[in-house]
Amino acid sequence: MRVIDLTGAAQNVGQDYHNQSLIWIEQANEPVLALGRVYPAGFRVALHSHRRAQLWFARRGIVLVSTDDRRWMIPPGHALIIPAGVEHSAEMISAVEMRSIYVNVASDEGRRPRVVEVTPLAQNLIEELVQVEEKALRHNRLTMVTDLLLDEFRQLPERPLGLPFPNDQRLARLCRQFLKAPSATVSIDDWALNMGIGRRSFTRLFRAQTGISFVTWRQQACLFASLPRLADGEAITNVALDAGYENIAAFSTMFRRMLGRSPSTYLKTRAS
Repeated sequence: MRVIDLTGAAQNVGQDYHNQSLIWIEQANEPVLALGRVYPAGFRVALHSHRRAQLWFARRGIVLVSTDDRRWMIPPGHALIIPAGVEHSAEMISAVEMRSIYVNVASDEGRRPRVVEVTPLAQNLIEELVQVEEKALRHNRLTMVTDLLLDEFRQLPERPLGLPFPNDQRLARLCRQFLKAPSATVSIDDWALNMGIGRRSFTRLFRAQTGISFVTWRQQACLFASLPRLADGEAITNVALDAGYENIAAFSTMFRRMLGRSPSTYLKTRAS
């Protein structure tokens, strides 16, 4: 299935196309299904589920994926694996170019959604399958690509990078504003004052809404904002200073704690 561009489509037209895709996904017998779409900013995908596990991979842009109790914002180069049967919806925070892979993974039954790093090999295999109609792959090549992707799918490294998003509207507004201009210097007291509540009440509310502390959430949000800039070749120093860090060392320490490697090593790995 080639990439479908919905940037010029109205919300209702795009949703109709999405509903048609859901029917195709449920009725298809292939072991792996691949879809590519380009969504405009603000586009919403209504609540739905699949009988297969889904890998929701945003090649470009920011998408907010919501389940019954969590919201996830996925950084570039990563994806959210949504187990079969889990209801979810999506909102495009910016223009989004996505790839979606559907597979039968029995071991995912009963699991919660999780973030994985999409390896360069997996990205290439996904692109091969998404463009299958245009490339007219031979049957034996298509089988090999599918089998290899299934094997790679099971080995994608899990990362603690799902950015939970609150349901509380006042708190969600602050989170959205922060994501547009992340800064490591924004404090708990700043947000508590903005909401008109005390520091202790704010910290309790934030953890209840997201499952993590404000400081952890802030660090993850800053990291997410840095990844596309680093991938575009911007200097680590500039990215670190814009995020509110006093020096590269502090930024690298945070980066290493979240991703298990330094910014320079991470980028070399992504490029290999």
